Amino acid sequence: MSQAPTGAVRPLSGRAAAAVFDDGTHQLAVLVPGPDPAAPAGISVFAGGQQPPRVIALPGPVTALADDGRGTVYLAAHGGYFVADLSSGHTAAVSVSQAQQVQFTAIARRGDGKLVLGSADGAVYLLAAQPPDNSGTAAVASRNKIFARVDSLVTQGNTTVVLDRGQTSVTTIDAGGRAEQALRAGEGATTLAADPLGLFLAADTRGGQLLVYGVDPLMLRQAYPVRQAPYGLTGSRELAWVTQTASNMVIGYDLSTGIPIEKVRYPTVQQPNSLAFDQTSGTLYVVSGSGAGVQVIEHAAGTS
Repeated sequence: MSQAPTGAVRPLSGRAAAAVFDDGTHQLAVLVPGPDPAAPAGISVFAGGQQPPRVIALPGPVTALADDGRGTVYLAAHGGYFVADLSSGHTAAVSVSQAQQVQFTAIARRGDGKLVLGSADGAVYLLAAQPPDNSGTAAVASRNKIFARVDSLVTQGNTTVVLDRGQTSVTTIDAGGRAEQALRAGEGATTLAADPLGLFLAADTRGGQLLVYGVDPLMLRQAYPVRQAPYGLTGSRELAWVTQTASNMVIGYDLSTGIPIEKVRYPTVQQPNSLAFDQTSGTLYVVSGSGAGVQVIEHAAGTS
């Protein structure tokens, strides 16, 4: 029997594709694609209180987003990326040199501020630097085309982790843009998330597992059964969070002992595909992929 979601649920217009919490502005940014693949997307920006989100209209369709933690988000697009300022709502388009026909599917920002993009045809692009005014054309420092498709990117420092769902693999790219180690990611990993403690998380949806990796060197440190189609992921300093999309639940695991230990679980909104966490307030955001809204769980880790 379905349970009512814990906490408050705030309406969201559309089916969310991704979400990030920006520490600098204390706002949640939710990527909402357009009604069809060719339609422009938007960002719904949630601040505190109960006021409806502000919507930032984007110049075109996008597939993924990354955050700099200071009020700016970056969004993967066809031939390049968009930059959006969460406070002013200003947007700009940046082309990637010699990639005008490339469909970018993933984006991440490294510790040194450089952007990394992944493409539908299996290439990872390390950009040399952002244009000074966040418009124009960005030069490419390196390009690795060794994947079937780049489905997700996360970073730890200046190391990038690539998820290729088709090959069920995770691969690290070093600071210079060179591919390093690669490992199989369960039976069918679908999502990645960086952990603030220097690890990264993968949801093996087909195999029903939470996978926990170290990056230097790439090593599978923990694998723990999570049934009911694990998918949404985020990390916090206290717990690692994973959703069960078949049962509409979110679970917080303590990873500190070497074996994940369940600490809390909450009923969620329908299809809890995306998670974000505000470390300052301890608030967990659970974002529905079916249009059921944004769930806000305050003090989610509890007192333990």
